[in-house]
Amino acid sequence: MYSEITANKRKTWVLIAIFTVVVLVIGYAFGEYAGGGYGGLVAAAVISTVMALTSYFAGDKIALSSAGATPIQQSDNPYVYRLVENLAITAGLPMPKVYLINDPQINAFATGRDPKHASIAVTTGAIEKLENEELEGVIAHELSHVGNYDIRLMTVVIVLVGLVSLLSNWFIRVRWYGGGRGGRDRNERGNAGAILAVIGLVLLIVAPLIGKLIQLAVSRKREFLADASGSLLTRYPEGLARALEKIGAVNQQPMRSANAATAHLYIASPFGAAGKRMANLFSTHPPLEERIKALRGMAER
Repeated sequence: MYSEITANKRKTWVLIAIFTVVVLVIGYAFGEYAGGGYGGLVAAAVISTVMALTSYFAGDKIALSSAGATPIQQSDNPYVYRLVENLAITAGLPMPKVYLINDPQINAFATGRDPKHASIAVTTGAIEKLENEELEGVIAHELSHVGNYDIRLMTVVIVLVGLVSLLSNWFIRVRWYGGGRGGRDRNERGNAGAILAVIGLVLLIVAPLIGKLIQLAVSRKREFLADASGSLLTRYPEGLARALEKIGAVNQQPMRSANAATAHLYIASPFGAAGKRMANLFSTHPPLEERIKALRGMAER
């Protein structure tokens, strides 16, 4: 588990470094085509720096805002607040901020850059439809993401991948709708312009795919790890197993705030039955049946 925590910290910085390089390449290509020389590179450097800092320090706020989550204090919902507080104490973690999402589906997620700046959001459907041990299992799962530093890695993914896709779109739009060099200079650099157009088109297609592959590479493994470490925290794997069974039965419709950019944060796909049908292809979560089987295997041992 400690090796996973170290790996997640390392992956975060590697991801930011790769993101920065990709944005600089896009910026350089953009500047060369538009006639701005190294201006595009400078602009890309500024953008990549600002967005990297934004994703690191404010990515959690973006995720919570997109989910429509509202913060609560102990007086607002003593049951949920104390459940989170007790489990955080048991795990040896600082008390995270607690948020509620007004949605009938059963779901939850954790976000933040580290345990000292973590937040946990739970849907009203989870509070209403889960028994105490089941909700405890869900919250323990999310606290495990906090302790394992999964939250930092996956929060950074949201902003960085989204920006790469946005820059790719800008590039291809400028390529086809104007903004390039004209006259003799355009003719002299025709081949370069064609090459840059291909680069822009490739980036336009590949950037979202790279983002999805990054999500798939880290999301599925971390869900199994969080299931296991959360069960060790509660000492009752059956509680989370039953919660996952209810999620499979209840979550037939997408959440109101379902968003592909933040889907990997949730304990289960926010797209309901549609997410289950795509579980073996592009879902950010392993099939519920596999997770339930693994949890009950822990209980048997």
